[in-house]
Formats: sequence, C-alpha cells, structure tokens
Amino acid sequence: MTRPRCPIPSVALIATLTLLLTAAFLPTTDPLPAASNGTSISLVAAAAGDERWSADLTIVDRDDVNVRHADGGLRLREARSHGRGARSPHSAVAEGMLLAAPRTLTRPATRVRAEISAAVPAGATVEAQVRGWRAAGWTEWRAATAGVVFDRPVTRVQTRVVLTAPNGGATATVRGVRYAADASAAVSAATPGRTFRVYATRIGLVGELTANGRTVQPRDHFAALPSRRGLSPLNTGDYTVRVCTTNGSRCEYAPVWDVGPWNTRDDYWNPSSVRENWKNLPQGRPEAQAAYQSGYNGGRDQFGRTVLNPAGIDLADGTFWDGLRLTTNAWVDVAYLWTGGGPRGVVGDGPLNIRTGASTSYASRGLAARLAHVPIQCYVTGQSVAGPYRTTTRWNRLASGQYVSHAYISGVYGGSVPAC
Repeated sequence: MTRPRCPIPSVALIATLTLLLTAAFLPTTDPLPAASNGTSISLVAAAAGDERWSADLTIVDRDDVNVRHADGGLRLREARSHGRGARSPHSAVAEGMLLAAPRTLTRPATRVRAEISAAVPAGATVEAQVRGWRAAGWTEWRAATAGVVFDRPVTRVQTRVVLTAPNGGATATVRGVRYAADASAAVSAATPGRTFRVYATRIGLVGELTANGRTVQPRDHFAALPSRRGLSPLNTGDYTVRVCTTNGSRCEYAPVWDVGPWNTRDDYWNPSSVRENWKNLPQGRPEAQAAYQSGYNGGRDQFGRTVLNPAGIDLADGTFWDGLRLTTNAWVDVAYLWTGGGPRGVVGDGPLNIRTGASTSYASRGLAARLAHVPIQCYVTGQSVAGPYRTTTRWNRLASGQYVSHAYISGVYGGSVPAC
C-alpha cells in the first residue's frame, strides 16, 4: 500500500508538462480549470472519431479511498499512512484513490488517453489509470497519460485517479482529468494465463486498511501483489490469483485487494515489453526476490529500503492458514488468472471448499474466497446442493481439475460453459 518517493518537478514545470500532454492527446474544447500558477489549459485537435469525457472529481463515495473534494479540487483526505512501521513492506507513503463508475463507450476502442490538470507539490504524485472490459474480464490497470493500448477492442472502460504524498507531506490538488478513446491503435493477440513460483508472506495487519479500502478482518481471505495493475476495486474479485502449495496439495482462489510486498510498481508476471519497472529482470522474478537473493538494485526496493525477504505475494491470514494451511512463509505457485481466458465464475459466498469430485463427500483441496473469479472448464452432474443462489446438481470443474458447487456461484461471464 505504498508508492515511491519520486522527485517531483515544481508546479510551474508540472503546468508545462501538462500543456505538452494536452497538445499530444486531446481535442480543442472548453479549457480545464486553471493550474495553480494561473495557466489556463486549452486542448488542441485530436483524431476524428475520438470519444471524450471528463472525470467528475466532486463525487466521492464509500468505494473511494482516502480522498475528498476541497479547495477546488481532489485531494488526499489524510496525508498519513496509519499503523505502518518504517520497515513494513506496506508503509512508504500515504495514498488515496477516486474510482469512477464503468463507462460504456459509443463505439469499440483500442486506446484510451488521459490529461491531468493539477498542482503537484514536491514529493506528491498524481496518476490517471484506466482498464477495459473484455469477454474474459477486466484488463489490468494502466497509466493513461501516455495512452493505454488494449490487446483487443473494448466497449466498456473504468478509470481511477491515484494520489500519493510523503507521510505528513503536502498533497496534490487535481483540478480536472479528461479522457479520449479511439480505435486507431493496432491490437495484438491475447496472451495465455501465467503461473510463477514466488515467495509468500503473511499479511496480518488486522484492522488496517488495504489499498482498495477494505478493513482487514481476522482470518481474512485475499492477496496482495506489488503492483496496482492487478488491484481489484473494493468488494470485487476482478483480479484473482490461484495460489497453491508447491506440492499441489492445497490451493486458494483469492481476490487481490492490497498492494505489496515491498514494491508498488512491479508487475513481474508481465513480459519486459509491458512490465512497468525492472525490465531487465526475467519475467516472473519479483524485484524483491532479485534484491534479496542477488543484491539487485543494491539489495533495496523502489523506496530505498533494505529488502528483508524475497516476497512476491502477501497472503491474508485466512488464505495463509486456512486455504493453504501454511505455518510459515513459503514458496508457492501463483496463477494470475486475469491473464488467461475462458469462462469465469464469481464466488458469491465463501470461502467455498474446492473438492476433488462433485460431492461434499469428496476431500477438500483448498478454498475459493468470496468474490474470487474462478476459471470454469466444464460442468458435471453431482450431489444436489442448496446454496444462496440456487438448489442445483451442477458442479463446475475448474481449470485445475477440482470442483465447486454451482449453488454458490453468483454469475458466469466470458463465454458459455460446456458439459464435461
């Protein structure tokens, strides 16, 4: 739940950079509110066919995290990171996030671009991010000021504004964010799902807030990854990982609700062409692991802290103790399910047992957390189960070969599910 203390230019330089981004990306229309130095930002012509809209920064609701609208713009509500020690992998800066409602586009788009008008003091950051909906679920979040290109056309997008500040430092004031979507960018073939072996640590932190605004509960079921690109909005499992012990005896499907450990811009599961930082590391190698094992980056994380373990994923207590039945930090095999395709079922109530056969008499091989998205290969007829959504004899066989009762699945997307 941290961001780097990147050196930030002066407000005057920020205004200049904003003007350059504006000229590159957006069309002529009414000017945005003035920057902090009084510069009025006008927009220049964009390609024909662009769809354009502005973020409403005045609406802050319970799905948003540590932000408020004041002094004519969006600001951090509190510029402090509460309850996190200086050596914690989740403690470098204060942060907040405004999440917009999904937007249905008038026509399919392959690219979305953003322009920000903001006063940004030294040490603070502001970033506009976007994701697109595909048949197999949401894409990862991407920074949109340089333009986000999707691997296939999307008809629905969601945006968010992320602010950070040094603990106790000055916060940025965001006056406006404008977006443009178009279909002029070429798309590439989709990639299959990815699985890597990484080191897992236990989150703990009961009572603290996650990066998406959840208060951590005792025996909670979720995971944290060191990049916001795979962070699910509050009360969703849009980004779900399947975490298994290395011998495959136990697995849990868990939504990603926090950012960490150690880094916040390390989407190590992506190839170097996409990976945000540390592109010279092998795909699947977390920066913290490289720093700890081989002294990469001087043995430090992106904030300059000495890395004390090679963790590439954090697990909430319920996932750690009950899902995987771990007793200490351990290596695990992690599948980043949003990088795959095919039908997905949403676990509406859980944690739900995943079993070796289509009956409660079969052994449990792990859990699927509430709101997790699980890949469904096909379905079989088995024991009748009365659940919160239906009474049914249908059992879904997951891609891993285990089964879950369809009585606990609130919905299926990404395609039809065939009989096995």
